[in-house]
Amino acid sequence: MRSSAIARRYAKALILIGREDGRADQYREELEAFVGLLEKEKSLAQAISNPLYNAKNRRNVLQAVLERLGLSRVINSFLLLLFDKGRLGSVQDITAFYNRLADELKGVVRADLVSAIRLSDETFERIRSALSKMTGKQVVLESREDPGLIGGVVTRIGDLVLDGSIRTQLQNLRESLRRGEGV
Repeated sequence: MRSSAIARRYAKALILIGREDGRADQYREELEAFVGLLEKEKSLAQAISNPLYNAKNRRNVLQAVLERLGLSRVINSFLLLLFDKGRLGSVQDITAFYNRLADELKGVVRADLVSAIRLSDETFERIRSALSKMTGKQVVLESREDPGLIGGVVTRIGDLVLDGSIRTQLQNLRESLRRGEGV
């Protein structure tokens, strides 16, 4: 829990800078590029995060990598600050929080859609449009199939779950019948 609070704090600080200078999207791309590099090059991540190595040498390696990536001055400074504060290991969590904040700044909300079968493009777009109207924001919808649903769809937007699956409808019907309610 503590690490997520720390990640949130650093992400909020960076988004304030991005909002102020109008480069929030650029910072998102640069953070994602850095995180992607660390995920791809495990030995690099190990070289800059392993406390068994000299901190000055690890910082020098990090600086060399940042120079090669050609990131903005703000992101370079931000990543070096994370290193100096011993928080570089949280950069993935910070990036995830930053992405959410950057989406909010643009009026974008991300949602997940699970359906029993692959939906047609037209149906997918109708659902996305309805969610946009409901939230008042642009919705970026990720879709996947789960044959266990039997039919219908389940949509998750943040903490809100809209469950229109056949399975849930059958469970609700069963509960109504169990309580003796008329259908």
